[in-house]
Amino acid sequence: MKTYIFCLLLLGAFTVHAQDYLTVSGTVKDRITKKPVEYVTISVTDRNTSTVTNADGFFSLKIPLSEHAAFVDCSHIGYYNFRIPVKDEDVALADIFLIPSAIAIDAVTVYGWEADHLVREAIKKIGDNYASQPNRLTGFYRETIRKKRNYTNITEAVIDLYKTAYTESVEQDKVQIIKGRKLLSAKKSDTLAVKLLGGPAMSVFVDIVKNPDVLLDAEMLDAFLFKIEDIMQINERDQYVVTFVPRMVLPYPLYAGAFYIDKETLAFTRAEFHLDLTDLEKATGVILKKKPLGLRFRPDNVSYIVSYREHNDKTYLSYICNELQFKCDWKKKLFATNYTVVSEMVVTDVREQDVTAIPRKTAFRTDQSLSEKVSDFYDENFWGAYNIIEPTESLDAAIDKLKKRQ
Repeated sequence: MKTYIFCLLLLGAFTVHAQDYLTVSGTVKDRITKKPVEYVTISVTDRNTSTVTNADGFFSLKIPLSEHAAFVDCSHIGYYNFRIPVKDEDVALADIFLIPSAIAIDAVTVYGWEADHLVREAIKKIGDNYASQPNRLTGFYRETIRKKRNYTNITEAVIDLYKTAYTESVEQDKVQIIKGRKLLSAKKSDTLAVKLLGGPAMSVFVDIVKNPDVLLDAEMLDAFLFKIEDIMQINERDQYVVTFVPRMVLPYPLYAGAFYIDKETLAFTRAEFHLDLTDLEKATGVILKKKPLGLRFRPDNVSYIVSYREHNDKTYLSYICNELQFKCDWKKKLFATNYTVVSEMVVTDVREQDVTAIPRKTAFRTDQSLSEKVSDFYDENFWGAYNIIEPTESLDAAIDKLKKRQ
């Protein structure tokens, strides 16, 4: 069992060739509560182009005119889909209201199938449900570090992922950087010399379906207690919600959380899980790579969201989010400082034809750090035609503040 958090990386910035595209943007809200809905998948109907909403519910999706898009779909767990008509011009919508989906639960159907058996059957069907050929994914990766409530580091990159078939191991899967930048606080007191595992390689190792070492190792399933809790909808398809908690104590910490399994295909479509922090020494050992002498480190939360999206009857990785909350203090200091590190990656495009592997010499290594390799840089038009996760209002404000301090 391995735990992958992250550090960061960058290999260089490349020129994006100009291309014509239109932009569809808006803010997604719950129709009943009127509150923004984050992590909503925004995708071109019957195409691979996609992104997600930010914490403010806002999105901006760039669509090449060559796709001749007719519609853009908004889908999220527990809601009916919303479809936006698209013509050959930009579409800017003030508010998009999603309607919560209501499902009549058949107790016999939901609870009649033993949860452990359901998970094992879903694992057996991975070869049928997921990509059987190599593919290349374009993604957007962002990492932010906050000291208390203030952002001290913002690092972003467009990444290229090579993934072999889901019946093969992750050993040949690679990530490389297409383009990246960082905004870093100039104050030395804001810099924390603590190195954590992961970075953009999180996109490879936290793909729980492709990498069973994280959660779906068949030999490890007996270490968990599973329970079918509910049925919910994702993309208007019924999903079993299977919760799991550790049922035994091992030399390393385990996870607790929930799987979402498609009722018809038994594909894993989403996972939400967190590291068991009952034994802090064990937890710290698997997430912390190195720290300065005399610095005390205490993890408060290590959580993940991993989601998948279906296209052409196959399921592909769609989104990963990792949040790490911890406290650090020096032995001579009375009070500890709270830090929050969030990394997220959204797949914005999938290529299934003419796929070649990423050379090892250009691939990101887990011992590299994006924030150490990329220069400070800010340009409102930096991303060009690439799709990104739009920054929240608070992140925009933090960027402006950090720019003034450079």
